[in-house]
Amino acid sequence: MTTVLICDDHRLVREGLRQFVAGVPGVDRVETAASGEEVLARYPLEHPDLVLMDVRMPGLGGLEVTRRLVLAYPGAKVIMLTAADDREQVAAAVSHGARGYLSKDVSHEELCAAVAHALGGADLVEPSLRRALSSREALRGAPTVTALTQRELQVLTGMSQGKSNGQIGRELYLSEDTIKTHARRLFRKLGVNDRAQAVALGFRRGLVT
Repeated sequence: MTTVLICDDHRLVREGLRQFVAGVPGVDRVETAASGEEVLARYPLEHPDLVLMDVRMPGLGGLEVTRRLVLAYPGAKVIMLTAADDREQVAAAVSHGARGYLSKDVSHEELCAAVAHALGGADLVEPSLRRALSSREALRGAPTVTALTQRELQVLTGMSQGKSNGQIGRELYLSEDTIKTHARRLFRKLGVNDRAQAVALGFRRGLVT
């Protein structure tokens, strides 16, 4: 028996989607849940074949619920429901294991086709998003920068403001030699050779603003 579980905190949305999904060939039962917490409680008991999950909900949002669900049940099929083209939310959901996403304003025919494809094992992720995610994973695989200490961040911030080592030292009540020591350490951690490179990398990584 093929079951679809629809999770949305708005009752009218849940019921509207339920009526549409119930008409998809091969779907035997459609259940609804009003919260992410309810999905996590019911999934181990019901094991639906597909979960349509609202991205934004009070309490546990769809992203966190999806992350927990896929972590506990790697075979879980989750499609995110989004009210807008929020690519960051969608990308985060897919990175957490969602099989794709659907806009809530899709047509009846598009919804039915998407559900049928998802039940058949297809991913509903557009190629451009898939490429972006691949690029993101490649970046994650790159060497990471060792975390800077609070003092090193203060020194880097002073550098980004064009201050000399002496000026930074006076503001932090430290000697110029101590500032130079902190600077050498942060250069080593960032993998750079001088102030200009450190500041440029600091801006790119959001270490300074």
